Amino acid sequence: MKARQHAADSAVQCADLPGKSPPNRAFFVAGPTAVGKSQIALALAEKIGGEIISVDSMQVYRGLDIGTAKPGAAERKRVPHHLIDAADLTEPFDAAKYVVLAEKAAAEIQLRGRTPIFCGGTGLYFNAYLSGLGEAPAATPELRAELERLPLERLLHELRECDPEAYDKIDKQNPRRVIRAVEVIRLTGKKFSDQRADWRFEGRKAEAEVIWCFTRPPAELHKRIAARVDEMFRRGLVEETRDLLKRGLEKNKTAMQAIGYRQVVEHLRGERDLSQTIELVKMRTRQYAKRQLTWFRRHGNCKWIELGPKDLPEDLLAYFS
Repeated sequence: MKARQHAADSAVQCADLPGKSPPNRAFFVAGPTAVGKSQIALALAEKIGGEIISVDSMQVYRGLDIGTAKPGAAERKRVPHHLIDAADLTEPFDAAKYVVLAEKAAAEIQLRGRTPIFCGGTGLYFNAYLSGLGEAPAATPELRAELERLPLERLLHELRECDPEAYDKIDKQNPRRVIRAVEVIRLTGKKFSDQRADWRFEGRKAEAEVIWCFTRPPAELHKRIAARVDEMFRRGLVEETRDLLKRGLEKNKTAMQAIGYRQVVEHLRGERDLSQTIELVKMRTRQYAKRQLTWFRRHGNCKWIELGPKDLPEDLLAYFS
């Protein structure tokens, strides 16, 4: 069922949506990149008196603006946003730090009598906030440095030999995640996939009744991704990346994995021309969107809503009543 049809059927519910949501309730809005979830969260926040907590591992970094589709001044003026521009490029930032800051932001929002609306596409951060970080050991500087010096192909070979299940599921083009998987295996002597197997949305947060996961038909989503990437380059993604390199982008191994920035850095090194870079960013973004969808289907307590091309954010508020 398309969202417009459902929204029409629920018009009375939408009209009755209260100006304030029940105390301590929070909403969780997820989905792949470019699906339109940010505009839905904005409309919901304006309707119920909410504030948005970003669930995006790259929007936390100051300066990564165009390539992360970070909300602009107009959106932030409409609705307060949190966990955006929370760290400098030179600062380490991970899921554990996200949980601390997100819990603080949610508590402060609720103390103001407003509603936290978590919105984003980083499944790890959703899971860390809702279910905890699991039992995986903390990184050790010595082992991490050793693994970072190894070629990605060698790390993947080790992961395939030690943990075929993790090898099959992992993003093989993301050195940071491959390094972490091998690191955990070496530190514990156990499979990385076994240590992640108990991750579920099991109600660590009582308000987590459902995660609203929005999607679109593949052809439509791909069209939106292509338009977004074209707009990013038109707005100056290359120039932004060049400036970020001066500020230490390459030294931040997490930020360097951000789709768009990594490919533009390679372009600036002379590895491919601009048109090839744009097409590569579109392809990598489509692949990332597919991984996001897979992750939420496997791990999330999601209620899936397929959007149609004519659906407007305000048409969807009935879902949240």
